[in-house]
Amino acid sequence: MNRDEFSDWIAAYERAWRTAGTAMLAELFAVDSTYSNDPYGETHRGLEAIAVLWERERAGPDEAFEMGAEVLAVEGDTGVARVEVRYGDPKPAEYRDLWIVRLDDQGRCVAFEEWPFWPPGQKG
Repeated sequence: MNRDEFSDWIAAYERAWRTAGTAMLAELFAVDSTYSNDPYGETHRGLEAIAVLWERERAGPDEAFEMGAEVLAVEGDTGVARVEVRYGDPKPAEYRDLWIVRLDDQGRCVAFEEWPFWPPGQKG
């Protein structure tokens, strides 16, 4: 993986998050991939578990948010990015996040790990 490929994957992730349903997940994640919302939380295994997580975590395709990402490093099949998300009404919130993402040779994620951080007094 290189920086451009990782940036493209992040953009596709955002598009999928903004799209109704979870059909696009198969383009982003390998069948047996893992997804962790935080380094100490539950690890979700496989496309079906990730789809359930996405449907539970997001408000839907009309969810008001802005997302920005900066690729910090790429080494072999692993990329690290700093991600900032700002949610709008009905519940404004923001957080910063580090993503550690490992892609297979087809550009699909096999391991996704978030390290989320919220401003003081705001917890997601």
